Amino acid sequence: MQTELSKKLGIEYAVFGFTPFPAVAAAISRAGGFGVLGAVRYTAPDDLKRDLDWIEAHVEGRPYGLDVVMPATKVEGVTEADVEAMIPPGHREFVRDTLAKYGVPELPEGEAAGWRITGWMEQVARTQLDVAFDYPIRLLANALGSPPADVVARAHERDVLVAALAGSARHAVKHRAAGIDVVVAQGYEAGGHTGEIASMVLTPEVVDAVDPLPVLAAGGIGSGRQVAAALALGAQGVWLGSLWLTTTEADLHSPALTRKLLAAGSGDTVRSRALTGKPARQLRTEWTDAWDDPAGPGTLPMPLQGLLVADAVSRVQRYEVDPLLGTPVGQIVGRMTEERSVQAVFDDLTRGFEQAVDRVVRVAGRSGR
Repeated sequence: MQTELSKKLGIEYAVFGFTPFPAVAAAISRAGGFGVLGAVRYTAPDDLKRDLDWIEAHVEGRPYGLDVVMPATKVEGVTEADVEAMIPPGHREFVRDTLAKYGVPELPEGEAAGWRITGWMEQVARTQLDVAFDYPIRLLANALGSPPADVVARAHERDVLVAALAGSARHAVKHRAAGIDVVVAQGYEAGGHTGEIASMVLTPEVVDAVDPLPVLAAGGIGSGRQVAAALALGAQGVWLGSLWLTTTEADLHSPALTRKLLAAGSGDTVRSRALTGKPARQLRTEWTDAWDDPAGPGTLPMPLQGLLVADAVSRVQRYEVDPLLGTPVGQIVGRMTEERSVQAVFDDLTRGFEQAVDRVVRVAGRSGR
């Protein structure tokens, strides 16, 4: 499972694993892949530094990277309070009424809401980079497309590759023009923010559009057979995110959510704006249904929606309110049927990959080619 890109980065397997959990990122790299830590939840530089220190201590010298959420256009001078003031009172009332309907308690006094989507803001994302560039990261990925030109240049000065996610060949061509080194072709099946083109169609389109740039395939990949298919389509590796949510190293802080993920089928996700304001694939819940109901107020654009629901999401997660409890996850959730270690996932991926390649070789042999 080696490609030019995996050889360039010095990894054994062309498997790139995105995760918000430092322990998972380190385990992916130790297993021979490439762990990528998601930075969007880090609003305090010291918190990111703490977790990068932990990865450095546990990655055994293997390479790893960081994923940020940063707009290509600079947005300076806008504070979180400025954005909060843009949220209509009617939307706040809808959140209060929905939580009351399900009897969701308030957070204990003094306990702040957890994750807030502020990593998109210029000053927050740049403080993350100030921290990250003090570490030997080998890849910087941006979930919102190409980062600003000065960030690309800054990464290249440090011999850090820059990757950007794309949901269409048109987006991928723009990334190439912006000096991006790796394009992640993220199909419709993927968890989180995703476009409308399925991976089987999207991957070869992007490969052809940006050749010779390396492309990673993302969305609907959770087995060795699917990895082999991605490489057959021209990708130089795979970008996996959802698959790690039910690993033993993941820290979801919610046994109920883990149970929901293990019980979910591939048809139990929905592309909804309920979480961030942009279409993001996630578990379908009564929370997503409420926001997608035409009778409701409708979602707000990013980042207003994320700030609006941050407290509500924290309350639902803290008290494990089952009807409302969800998380971003791709359609591959149907294969996530048991808790396994990251190493066990890799063992399954590599075994399945070898079997798929052998099968193709036998078929090719029988056809006389």
